[in-house]
Amino acid sequence: MMPVLQVGDRQLTATEVLPLLEKYQMLPQLIKEVLLDQAIAPISCTPEEEKIAYEKLAQHYQITSDDARQRWLEQNNMSAEQLDAIAIRQFKIEKFKQLTWSGDLESYFSQRKPQLDRVVYSLIRTNDVGIAQEIYFRLQAGEQSFAELAREYSQGPEAQTNGLVGPLELQTIHPVLAKILASSQPQQLLPPTQLENWIVIVRLEKLLLTQLDNSLRQRLLNERFNSWLQAQILAQNCQINQRKYATVET
Repeated sequence: MMPVLQVGDRQLTATEVLPLLEKYQMLPQLIKEVLLDQAIAPISCTPEEEKIAYEKLAQHYQITSDDARQRWLEQNNMSAEQLDAIAIRQFKIEKFKQLTWSGDLESYFSQRKPQLDRVVYSLIRTNDVGIAQEIYFRLQAGEQSFAELAREYSQGPEAQTNGLVGPLELQTIHPVLAKILASSQPQQLLPPTQLENWIVIVRLEKLLLTQLDNSLRQRLLNERFNSWLQAQILAQNCQINQRKYATVET
């Protein structure tokens, strides 16, 4: 069999390349790029769009002049045609995202919004039930402020911030705590609650409702795109494994 690749003194045949890609965990990346090429194949770019693509890539790599572009090409051992091809490919991928998922982005945002809203809350944690009850009663009675009690008793990093935590997206918080905060009113003091190995006392300070601005639109588009791409890669990996198993059985 004729070699398809030479690396140093070693010549690799087609049958040797796939096992090496698997060995070095490069096969998923190859599958990803091939899938992307297939997905964007029907997409075309106008001359104006190509110009925009070149400008975006130049901005990304901080290529500010023709001389800087030439130096970048030499440093990366790349031709001008290859760089232009990368720019157009990236533009087509972004265009693919827009064409595929922008139409129902508002609906997807409605589904994701409860996890994307942010909260600022006060927290005291301890592993002593008796102390937790005592802290709660002091707060109820107004004997001491939350900040004072957090500095004195809380056993987490929030002790260094007067008990204040956030703003954090609800999806990044422990699910039990996120559910409690999502159903609370600002300044509502919640009784001691068991949270894994801790007893926590929580008070919601602010609920910051997220808005569907341009930045979040791009983030949600990327979420949809990445979920689709991972599903495609998984399906291809399954097919490859099935073929390998069938070959072994034969």
